[in-house]
Amino acid sequence: MIPPPPGAWPGLDGNAVGCREKIKMLNENYAEVAQVLTDAFEDAVLMGVPEDDMRNLLSDIVAGLESPKRAR
Repeated sequence: MIPPPPGAWPGLDGNAVGCREKIKMLNENYAEVAQVLTDAFEDAVLMGVPEDDMRNLLSDIVAGLESPKRAR
């Protein structure tokens, strides 16, 4: 089961993100990503990929994400 989004999104300054529009977008992105990951995981397992291997592959994707701040 995918956990719900955080009750407060952490900001770079150590305080929670306070802008309602930003929180709304972060929550929507969270829900969208959670659904895509769930669908990909379920499809892979139903097609014979071992659960642990798929979890590792999905974790590798997250670990490989590059910061848009460093890409500039």
